[in-house]
Amino acid sequence: MKKLALHWKILIGMVLGIVFGFIMNTIDGGKGFVTDWIKPFGTIFINLLKLIAVPLILASLIKGISDLKDISKIKKMGLRTISIYIGTTLIAIIIGLAIVNIVKPGEGMSAETIDKIKSKYETSSGVTDKLAKATAQNDAGPLQAVIDIFPSNIFQSFANASMLQIIFFAMFVGISLLLIPEKKAKPLVDFFDSLNEMVMKMVDLIMLFAPYAVFALLSNVIIAFDDTEILLKLLVYAVCVVGGLILMIGFYLILISVYTKKSPLWFLKQISPAQLLAFSTSSSAATLPVTMERVEEHLGVDKEVSGFVLPVGATINMDGTSLYQAIAAVFIMQVIWPEGLTFSNQLVIVLTALLASIGSAAVPSAGMVMLVIVLESIGFPEELLPIGLALIFAVDRPLDMMRTTVNVTGDATVSMIVAKSLGKLKDNPKAKNWDDNYDDVK
Repeated sequence: MKKLALHWKILIGMVLGIVFGFIMNTIDGGKGFVTDWIKPFGTIFINLLKLIAVPLILASLIKGISDLKDISKIKKMGLRTISIYIGTTLIAIIIGLAIVNIVKPGEGMSAETIDKIKSKYETSSGVTDKLAKATAQNDAGPLQAVIDIFPSNIFQSFANASMLQIIFFAMFVGISLLLIPEKKAKPLVDFFDSLNEMVMKMVDLIMLFAPYAVFALLSNVIIAFDDTEILLKLLVYAVCVVGGLILMIGFYLILISVYTKKSPLWFLKQISPAQLLAFSTSSSAATLPVTMERVEEHLGVDKEVSGFVLPVGATINMDGTSLYQAIAAVFIMQVIWPEGLTFSNQLVIVLTALLASIGSAAVPSAGMVMLVIVLESIGFPEELLPIGLALIFAVDRPLDMMRTTVNVTGDATVSMIVAKSLGKLKDNPKAKNWDDNYDDVK
């Protein structure tokens, strides 16, 4: 019997998790059972992925840069990567604005529905927490995002998983290794090469647990939805976001087909385990180790490209999140602040959403914090902010899962484009399995 592919196992786990969550929603004590006995297995899985994310970024980026042998290549790859990321983010924001202005999902919502949503979510801890984080981010100086790139204590950066600081340190080390004699650099380069191989093998082992983990994660998500009436009222807004995200994935597939000459269906099949994990975890940072493994071993992107492009993308490339922000900001204005829907304000949304995506954390619901910053940039009344966030809070989690999937797909797409442009894309990549060397060590 043919061995079932990983993406099918994960899909089965997702479907069973959703069904199990709905069943437990109807049973007395079911929610408590899922929270106490099922959710922890999903948490363990995410913790394992986060555990290896930092050493993987460090090892792959240092090894990749040191292998370039030429500092000018770093400049070429860096400028190309960031330019493409900015370009795809702008397209995502424009798609979002076009959809929300054509469909106008916020028009016609009844005052009764608005009051119900307001009373349920306006003072919830989720909304107040997002407002507090956005306020702290806004209170920082205009160059704080630049300052935050440069760590004062790299071990503290490791502990906090500060991706931009880790990327800076890894690039600094890699460039420094290029500037010292090759004989002196070789032991450290060999160490990071070995570390990278070892961490990638850890990814293979952790992924054996993935189908069970997504079952736990999805069942826990489902039990959180206890007000289907509000979800139905927000259905048009949610469909606008989902439609925009699907268009964005279609755009990626066109790029893959036209530029890299690869089959879009082949691309989706190879990257699907990372997409499904992004959907389940709502975190592109937690998914990063799996994304790197799929991109390198299954899509054929050279390590020196994936080691740079993917960690940078997990930090600054938020296409799905930026598209969502454009739709959410205009939707909120359509409902409670229609006088703010001017062309100039929508131009400000484009610019602010682009800049906010660069400094956003690759963690669940970071998009709502960015959304507050976007709304404040256009002069949205401060007293209406809690109501605005409450309007979309009920459906934020499932939409967060979907936009994270798009973010990860965008990272993989750009890594293939950059690799192709540099001649670093393999035609027939050979994937490694967790037990490739098992017979040698028995």
